[in-house]
Order: sequence, then structure tokens, then C-alpha cells
Amino acid sequence: MQVNSSWKAPIGPLGRLTESAEQRAKGFDGMVDTWQERSRVLAAPPSFVAALRAGTTVSVIAELKRRSPSKGTLNAALQATDRARLYADGGARALSILTEPEEFGGSIDDLRDVSSTLHLPLLKKDFHVAESQVWEARAHGASAILFIARALAPDRLPLLVALAKSAGLDALVEIRSEEELARALDTDAPAIGVNARDLETLEIEPWVTERLLPKIPGDRVRIAESGMRSAADVESAARLGADAVLIGSTLSSSADPLAALAALCSIPRG
Repeated sequence: MQVNSSWKAPIGPLGRLTESAEQRAKGFDGMVDTWQERSRVLAAPPSFVAALRAGTTVSVIAELKRRSPSKGTLNAALQATDRARLYADGGARALSILTEPEEFGGSIDDLRDVSSTLHLPLLKKDFHVAESQVWEARAHGASAILFIARALAPDRLPLLVALAKSAGLDALVEIRSEEELARALDTDAPAIGVNARDLETLEIEPWVTERLLPKIPGDRVRIAESGMRSAADVESAARLGADAVLIGSTLSSSADPLAALAALCSIPRG
């Protein structure tokens, strides 16, 4: 990975997860041709961006997550397709499928299985650092792919966003600073998310969302991520200009996700 002189590789959990993703991606090189060929014959996936702009309420991206570094085990028995159907029935406009295996308990099989079951936009959420991961996402049914600005050197982010677009995927760039917002805006990424959680410390810092979300221009889909548990939290995001919110832990650990979603999916946009 080429490193910009002003950029340093992430530390803490984000650094660990990024390094793990780089190692996993090295094993994908032999699969790229197969994934590219599969992508050519697949029907176009439902649009992630169009789904999040639909309607007059804040769109909910419901996440399938078995565990996390910050909270430990959330729902070890979570069955991807069953949970995805519940989220779809509950009004989620898109789903986030965590495919990171070591610390989140995810699997590319979850993405494949859900995409073959539901016609709903799916975000592949992982620590994406390599071109091969873009083709992996497209070949297994994703509509969109996450890129974490902090995890990618400045010269890598635009290259990966451009590749995602050419592969037929919407790119979601996650940011936590003005500098990262500027980098995201220099790409064609149609969606920008502000993560209230610092992935290097795992601390929730809601003021980051309060500061940055209103600065994202309206031609990009504006997404608030992390720390939202209630309708009041979604209302706060709506006042900041959010088009959508990504909610993971609260829904994944809920014994009644339909009821939880009912409360979260009815908040008017600001």
C-alpha cells in the first residue's frame, strides 16, 4: 500500500482489522477472474442510493451483526436469511451485511444467501482495502460496498471508489474528520457516512456526527452511523440532515426486531 506523507496507517482495532483484511485479500487473487465473469452475467442489483432516497422518512439500513469488538457477542445464533426477512418486513430500506469473519462473526456466505433470498439493496460491510474485494462483493450480490477513509491511504480511496462504480456498485465512504470529508468529496462516491464510533479507540463520540453530517452536500446520500438505539436518536440524525441511519447492535441483539424497526422507520426527514 502506497502511503501519503501526511497519512499514517490506523492503529488500535481498526489497524488490526485492516491488517487482517489485507491478509485475507491476498488469498483472493486467484478468484478475481471467476468473480469478474460471474459479475458480467448477474442482473444489476437493486440501487442502494435510490432506496435510501425513497420516501419521506429517514431510511433505515438494518445491519446483520453477530458480535463486535466493542460489545462482544450480540447474537451468536443469528441466522442471516431469517433475520434479513424480519428486517425487510419491518421496513428497512437496505441491509448491511457484515462479512468480516474474525471479530464480527460474518461471512461472505451471509451476503450470498441473503442476496439470493431478498430483492433488497445490500451493503457489503467489511474492511475493504483491495481491488479483489470489490469483485468479491459484486459477485456475491452486493449493491454497495463500504470504504473507511481512515483505513485507506489517500491515493487508494479514489481508485477503489472508481473500481466499485465500474463494477456496478454504489460506494459508501465512511468519514470522521473534515479532511476525510474532503477526500470523500473528491471521489464519485454517491453516499457518505459519518461514524460516531472511533474505530481506533471504540469510543462513541456523537459530536463528530453533529459537526460533520451537516457539511455533507445534498447531492450525496448522508448517513449517520453508530450509537443510535431509539427513535429519538434517529430524530436527532434527521435534524442534522441525515437521509439514512445505519443501525446494527440494537437490531441484531433485539428479541423483537419488528417492533424495534417500527419505531425507527417512521421518522420524517429534517
